[in-house]
Amino acid sequence: MSSAQPSVIIIGAGFGGLAMALQLQRSGFDRFTILEKGESVGGVWRENTYPGAGCDIPSPLYSFSYEPNPVWPKRFSMQPDILQYLKDVSGKRGVTPKIRFGTEVTSAEFDAGAAHWRVYTADGVEHHADVLVNAVGQLSRPAMPNIPGVESFAGASFHSAEWDHSVDLTGKRVAVIGTGASAIQLVPAIQPDVEQLTLFQRSAAWVVPKPDVEYKPWHHAMFRMVPPTRLFERFAIWGFCEMMSLGLVDVPAIRPLVARAATHHLHKQVTDPALREALTPDYAPGCKRALFSNDYFPALAQPNAAVITESIAEITPTGVRTADGTVHEADVIVYSTGFKTNEFLAPMTIVGTDGAALADEWRGGARAYLGMTVPKFPNMFVMYGPNTNLGVGSIVYMLESQARYIAELVKELAERPGTYIDVKADVEERFDAEIQRRLGKSVWTLCSSWYRDAAGRIPNNWPGTVTSYRRRTRKPDLGDFAIHSKHEHRGALR
Repeated sequence: MSSAQPSVIIIGAGFGGLAMALQLQRSGFDRFTILEKGESVGGVWRENTYPGAGCDIPSPLYSFSYEPNPVWPKRFSMQPDILQYLKDVSGKRGVTPKIRFGTEVTSAEFDAGAAHWRVYTADGVEHHADVLVNAVGQLSRPAMPNIPGVESFAGASFHSAEWDHSVDLTGKRVAVIGTGASAIQLVPAIQPDVEQLTLFQRSAAWVVPKPDVEYKPWHHAMFRMVPPTRLFERFAIWGFCEMMSLGLVDVPAIRPLVARAATHHLHKQVTDPALREALTPDYAPGCKRALFSNDYFPALAQPNAAVITESIAEITPTGVRTADGTVHEADVIVYSTGFKTNEFLAPMTIVGTDGAALADEWRGGARAYLGMTVPKFPNMFVMYGPNTNLGVGSIVYMLESQARYIAELVKELAERPGTYIDVKADVEERFDAEIQRRLGKSVWTLCSSWYRDAAGRIPNNWPGTVTSYRRRTRKPDLGDFAIHSKHEHRGALR
């Protein structure tokens, strides 16, 4: 395309940022730059290197539809394989040279007079682009628990997302705080090597069997030579996820089926009545994401493992003291306590038209039309933004939908040089009201989880199937947007 095509800055080189870059390429746009604070692509798959790290969505679906990988080692791939896939795709498609690594964005401000964004990075450089796409995700900033005495611990301690590989856990007493997706994976990985593993559990997880398969050379040959076999597996996984997602909002009758499968799995793998009771969830299935594992329960049933359900009172120099006064001695503490999921785009400072600060606009909870566009922040889009997370299914499918939608709007800007688009406030408000009404009927209202903010609002999840989201985002309705000229600050052209 001509040099008149809009320039685009993408923040982040994880799945979201790469999805956006690849879609821009597919749409004929090459004036884009990715600003990435890390030293390689990958996002969460670069940062999370804890033992046992992997994905709980099968790789045939957790990959770009237009960039299949017929040689995945397993159905549920591990972190190194997913990271290598992203590196390979980025290199093969020629995206890597367009990435500025080691470049952290600190702030961005929209210049209405020039109809472009000024983006500032930590190295003091100012970048300009017509379009700004934020692809930093919802799981990029580890959350440490607010427990007294965290800094007093004399041994090694770290968050699972910031694993310290210099610490040898062999023969050590290791305390793991938290029972989310990372704990489900790292506990079985480290349990055989440590002297004592003590897991501090606030709430038990719904854990179902993991239908994993190690792909053999004949699988790889079949997937490569007979693509319909690969597509069939992807479609089957997609269909199962779509069916299960219905149970989160519209078909609650599905939830008991999950509970039954998880309970059977627990009873089959754990025979000790006390441990079985401790590992039995006390909330509705689906309220927190169900987890897949075949080795989590067996690891906790070993003689060198213990599950503590008493609440934590404080961290001491020698371990963890629970509310009953017991100090559980530890040499190492691992915080498997998730991420700051409700602080979208933080800690960046984003300023739109008339000095509007995104942090102020989202003070009552993050919100965006279709999870991508925010009034007063024209020509700015968010990948994996508010209300686009999934309780079931592959976020990559959602990212592809978002990238296509954004690319269509970039096309509109290309046809109208010197203009910028701003989603109408009433359009965003109606959408948010609709989504929150549906979320009010969801299973996520039935317990406390990272899906909900302090006020009880659910800013993270999409209350439907990925099919319904794809239908909503298939093509932008220009009637949802005001189109302005850089020559007039607020007067709409249409």
